Amino acid sequence: MALFSTPPRSICILRLSAIGDVCHAIAVVQAIQRQWPTTEITWVVGKVEAQLVNALPNITVISFDKKAGWHGIKQVWQQLKSQRFDALLDMQVALRASVLSLGIKAKYRVGFSKNRTKEGQWLFTNKHLPNTNSVHVLDNMADFARYIGVPFTTPEWNIPLTTEDNSVAEQYIHQPTLVISPAASKDERNWLPDRYAAIADYAATKGLAVILCGSPSDREQQLGQHIISLSNAPIINLIGKTTLLQLTALLRAATVVLAPDSGPAHLATTQNTPVIGLYGHSNPARTGPYLSLPYTVSVYQQVAEQHYGKPLGELPWGARVKGSDIMPQISVAMVKEKLDLILSSAMSLASKENI
Repeated sequence: MALFSTPPRSICILRLSAIGDVCHAIAVVQAIQRQWPTTEITWVVGKVEAQLVNALPNITVISFDKKAGWHGIKQVWQQLKSQRFDALLDMQVALRASVLSLGIKAKYRVGFSKNRTKEGQWLFTNKHLPNTNSVHVLDNMADFARYIGVPFTTPEWNIPLTTEDNSVAEQYIHQPTLVISPAASKDERNWLPDRYAAIADYAATKGLAVILCGSPSDREQQLGQHIISLSNAPIINLIGKTTLLQLTALLRAATVVLAPDSGPAHLATTQNTPVIGLYGHSNPARTGPYLSLPYTVSVYQQVAEQHYGKPLGELPWGARVKGSDIMPQISVAMVKEKLDLILSSAMSLASKENI
């Protein structure tokens, strides 16, 4: 039986980070809004991710700066001290998020199922999703919607973009374009620079322009320069030169995106742009670009089964593998095959539209 039989007055969403997971949560929150348009939604989210959530309609955003530590937590509590929500949907299992949740008053405090929770989240909630067989993170988040009484089937996203946001895409994209977002959260999860360069060269022979994107961090800037130095293609380097919403517009205008497990892969998914996801350390069935899983290039299964000595079906849901020798097992030929498949599908669709 659903938690609510009629629309609740107010709901608080607690999902702080990361960008990819916030993208998953947006689909769930917007499904709730479509079902219950009168329900007031407040979202407590990380400072960087707030750039994205602030663009969404009819959501009160409470930004949390994790770098501020305990002071940042108290700031959130101060902003919410006069509010009591019908439900808190605690979509983040990290202990920091659980501690933060202590200052959010709600009748129902809903957490993940017992077979998906960790770091003691079970102790900070009074309602828990039923145990699930859902694999993908987005599907696990969608269970929150179903639990409170909101149907959820296929994810939909509505991220409004301004003229200023779209201007970047209009400035740089004038033909079919491959956008490469080369950096994951850790360097060992990146693909090799020479192989990114090889794909850029191959894309150019297919008539694609090539753009690099990413954050302004030194490590990402250096990676981008390394790729450009190894490529013969005329690559446009926008690493560190876009806001999060400008990046979203860029990804929407792209023909295809190439990325490891990272925020831009999931941002592109919100814009229905096909993504070639590069996976080795985590299961793409769990964390891959949701609408582009058939285009994923993954060595995770073979690496994980070798590491754990068990078939994939017997591994824990969140099993990861560490090592700097994993991503090199993804070959250029494997990525070319997926790129050809996407381009062939795009050409076929264009032909049908012209009939």
